[in-house]
Amino acid sequence: MSTISRDEVARVAALARIDLRPEEVDRLAGELDVIVTSIAKVNQVATPDVPATSHPLPMTNVFREDVPVPALPVADVLAGAPDSQDGKFLVPQILGEE
Repeated sequence: MSTISRDEVARVAALARIDLRPEEVDRLAGELDVIVTSIAKVNQVATPDVPATSHPLPMTNVFREDVPVPALPVADVLAGAPDSQDGKFLVPQILGEE
């Protein structure tokens, strides 16, 4: 027995302003019925002792702890820079502003 009727598909299509031909309504009613039936099967299997999951594999945090450490000395940071001025990186001006 179909849980999604042809009339329901036509009504939702009209609400969404989707113009469907009669054969499309028939096809979609069948496809949506398969989807609803599949969801019903999953609901039968999903019992209270089966935990809900959002991912098929257990997920753990793979990031290291965020531990503050002393900053690098400015001289060490600027040692690899092409140019510096007053303890800052010196880059070419790209905008026509002062």
